Amino acid sequence: MSWAEERARFPVFERHAYLNAGTFGPLARGTIAAVDDVRRFEAEHGRAGRPFFDAMLERRERVRALVAAQLGVDPGLVALTESTSQGVQIVVLGLGIGPGDEVLTTDVEHFGLAGPLAASRATLEIVPVRGVPPEDLFELLLGRVSPHTRLIALSAVSWLDGSIFPWRELREATGVPILVDGAQSVGAIPVDPQGADFYTVSGQKWLCGPDLTGALYVAEPTAIATRLLAHSGVESYDVGAGTWVPKEGARRFDPTYGAASSLAGFEAALTDLPDGRFDRAAGLAGRCRSLLLGRGHDVVTAPGQGTLVSWRHPGDTALAAAALYERGVVIRELPGTGLLRASVGWWNDESDLERLVEALDD
Repeated sequence: MSWAEERARFPVFERHAYLNAGTFGPLARGTIAAVDDVRRFEAEHGRAGRPFFDAMLERRERVRALVAAQLGVDPGLVALTESTSQGVQIVVLGLGIGPGDEVLTTDVEHFGLAGPLAASRATLEIVPVRGVPPEDLFELLLGRVSPHTRLIALSAVSWLDGSIFPWRELREATGVPILVDGAQSVGAIPVDPQGADFYTVSGQKWLCGPDLTGALYVAEPTAIATRLLAHSGVESYDVGAGTWVPKEGARRFDPTYGAASSLAGFEAALTDLPDGRFDRAAGLAGRCRSLLLGRGHDVVTAPGQGTLVSWRHPGDTALAAAALYERGVVIRELPGTGLLRASVGWWNDESDLERLVEALDD
């Protein structure tokens, strides 16, 4: 199939230059149809019966395998979650992170990572990296690791400007366990989480899944406790005895069964993805950056990073984003930063980028 035909999966492009997968990816027709089919069945037959639940459980394992294939890991090392924040919570609680522990992180993390860390009441060593060139990140972060650092927690790709963080090098250099927020990487760029201790996945962003879809890679599932426990994560239990047996591998961390319709949509979104999509996305992101620079915009994203492109806007970013939306161009304003951000995926094309720069010039 051609890229034009692949793009035609997504009806949003009939109206909009959609450049906001860093928040929510575009939804394909097949994804919506899969969600609708399950909802229609539920409405007509009820959410009950052995066949209904067997189908849901079987679909969970197919989705787990599809996510694992995206990561290049064994499905037994993947828990299915409903968000990156939920994955972070599983790790923080499972490690027992709390007062007296030290966690190294940065000042550019999304609240999905920063929030659970702060709520743990651990001592946070927050390294200021805003504006630091990507090539300087490793030495800066390495210099802040101490003998007391129990966990390093940072993004694979910064949600603010697309900078790629050197998490693998930090893990190898320090031996300190590392939790990677993969919200802006999985589905956007090639990903290999092996080497990380924990790696979160957002299904609704670059993987173009429905709301409340995601995953967590756990390198050694038996090395941390199961604290965010649910029926979905247990093999058996005895309420009277107050005992339970966890499922094998990372399945023990599944915090919920999730909506059957969302699972169906996620399965559809992960099926038949085009070859060459990462190279195409990288090329389009580079083109977006060049077009913005060519029109005199103050681009803060360094070359050769992720598929997010951000630039400083001299006026009110919220008003600017709203004005672009009225022109059919969907991007993200980043509150409190003075930045506007375009998320460029394999589903975009040159016309989206041209509409963006033309709308900015008006």
